[in-house]
Amino acid sequence: MALEKHHGGWVIVFSFMISLMLAVMPLPQWAAIWRPDWVALVLIYWAIATPQRVGVGVGWFVGILHDVLSDTLLGQHSLGYCLLAYAGVKLHRRIRVFPLWQQAVGIFVLITISQILDIWIRGMLGHPPHGLSFIYPAITSTLFWPWIFILLRDMKRAYQVF
Repeated sequence: MALEKHHGGWVIVFSFMISLMLAVMPLPQWAAIWRPDWVALVLIYWAIATPQRVGVGVGWFVGILHDVLSDTLLGQHSLGYCLLAYAGVKLHRRIRVFPLWQQAVGIFVLITISQILDIWIRGMLGHPPHGLSFIYPAITSTLFWPWIFILLRDMKRAYQVF
């Protein structure tokens, strides 16, 4: 078994740091319910692009960091992010061949499932959802997916992340 040397790990860490900052950045109440799930978008991209480096363990760790930063129940985001990372790693070969608009549809489904898990946990804590507001982050994440994909793909190529 040959040992592979990985390059550009700092790019992955940097992209997660930026996504976590965007996830906890204060927004007005009307805009906060539409906030894309930046961390999920970055996690899905890296799970698809480098499944040997970013997987369920990274999803769990980033979810714990998101929980700490957003002052939510420890593990609340981790459950959804582990599911997203697992789906990204399992389906990475299939997802890569689709055009961006079809990938965005898949992103919508994955983030909607993650949001449903999130509202289920909040519901058990006594904070029921208000209508269909849980779907708004999935809609905006779907709209931002092509730009996130292109930006991270170009960073991956420029810094030779593998």
